[in-house]
Amino acid sequence: MKDLSAPTLAEDLLLVLFQPDSGAIAGENTLYYVLAGAVLAELAFNESVTTTTSPTGSAIVEAVEGRAPSDGILRSAWDYAADKPRAVQTMLAAIGPALRQPLLERLIARSDIREENGKVLGMLKTTTLKEGGSGRRSGLIGEVRNVLVDGVEPTPRVAALAALMWASGTLPQFDPEIPWSPGVITRAHELERGDWSAEGATQAVARATAAMLGMIAASVPPPNNGLG
Repeated sequence: MKDLSAPTLAEDLLLVLFQPDSGAIAGENTLYYVLAGAVLAELAFNESVTTTTSPTGSAIVEAVEGRAPSDGILRSAWDYAADKPRAVQTMLAAIGPALRQPLLERLIARSDIREENGKVLGMLKTTTLKEGGSGRRSGLIGEVRNVLVDGVEPTPRVAALAALMWASGTLPQFDPEIPWSPGVITRAHELERGDWSAEGATQAVARATAAMLGMIAASVPPPNNGLG
């Protein structure tokens, strides 16, 4: 049985990127970057890693001794950073490619997504992803919409989720669930920069996460900001 004690940020991201109408995952070509970014962001939330800047300006991830997470996926990433400090770009490339399948399995186990088996031409077996019965995806989309469209002050987790959606280049695909507008673009940029109007430790998390998101954004094609 999978550990389903609480969804990780990476699970939430994969769930919102799932497109119920088509059964596809938005942004498949760059998916591993943003899923890895979600893992690093959660490690930062939990104070399991810190982010520093190298003399050349690169963001460096360092594991915090004694702060190993219990979740298996997060622990694997923490172990990689614990071996020695790693550049964010190195972390993304190392941990990202193996994330999609175990995260998808967790979403299926939670009934957030379900698999539907069928056949093509009566012979070839196919498996299609469908929205599950938990309703969790619509709730997450609503939280992101409240922040991007209505200006609601985000929690660090929702801010990171929205910023990762933006960094993936897929945010325009969510219209009309999240209406695409100049205001949404502006707010998404602010979240990517870590502008969460947070204070104290939360602001430190925002800065660390923003450094990671900046590296992710530099690694994927820029979003299509066209509004026509």
